[in-house]
Amino acid sequence: MAVDAEGYGAKEEGLDRLIADARVLSPAGIERAAWGWDRHEDPRIMERFHEAERAALRALEKSDRGPQWDDARKRILDLTERRTSLEDWKAEHGDVGHKAERALLAAALAIVARDKIDHPHYVTLVRPMSEALPWLLPELPPEPRR
Repeated sequence: MAVDAEGYGAKEEGLDRLIADARVLSPAGIERAAWGWDRHEDPRIMERFHEAERAALRALEKSDRGPQWDDARKRILDLTERRTSLEDWKAEHGDVGHKAERALLAAALAIVARDKIDHPHYVTLVRPMSEALPWLLPELPPEPRR
């Protein structure tokens, strides 16, 4: 396994781990990811988020990785909302499920584009999901819920 300087595996392995972890998230984990998304809905933070999202998508387009992102996105949507979606994701369908799904998609985008975007953009994209999956951002521990 290829590991970079920060201890993460290669992007494909990171994506596989993200999806495997999303498969076993309990309703509480899904709610935690949605809470992470809520924490980032401040207009200033969302502006940075959209900037990071655009940077990652541009980087993938320039490096001909659009098909990789399309595949990752399809895998996540199959997990969260298609007929074959997991029971815990079905149970959290609605506002909570959609917010957690957005956090999961943003984290997947960051992983697929990781070697093509700067670290601040990576952090911005994975921060909401890292509230439920701290391995995405080990340098920033999850925030305590109030």
